[in-house]
Amino acid sequence: MANIKFIKEDREVITADNANLRLQALQNNIEIYTFVGKMMNCGGYGQCGTCIVEVSEGIENLSPRTEVENKKLKKKPQNYRLACQTLVNGQVSVITKP
Repeated sequence: MANIKFIKEDREVITADNANLRLQALQNNIEIYTFVGKMMNCGGYGQCGTCIVEVSEGIENLSPRTEVENKKLKKKPQNYRLACQTLVNGQVSVITKP
C-alpha cells in the first residue's frame, strides 16, 4: 500500500502501489493546479508541465523520472516531479504548487 501525505492540505491518502499521483490527488479533491493550470492543463499526458509537485520525503518510493519530466523539469531541483508522470510505491510527502 502507498501512503501519500499532501503537506499544504494536511491530508493523507492511502492507495494501492503504482498509483498515479495526479489521479490520486484529483480523486481526493486535492488541487494540484494553479489557476492557469486549471484552464490549460493537458489532462495528464505530460505535455504542459502544470502539475508540478515538490517531494519533501520518500522520493525513493516513487517511479524514476521519465524523459518527459527530464525535459520539462531540467532547470528544477531533482525533488520536483510532474504528478501525472509519477507512480507511488510507498510512503511519500509532497508539496502541491511549489
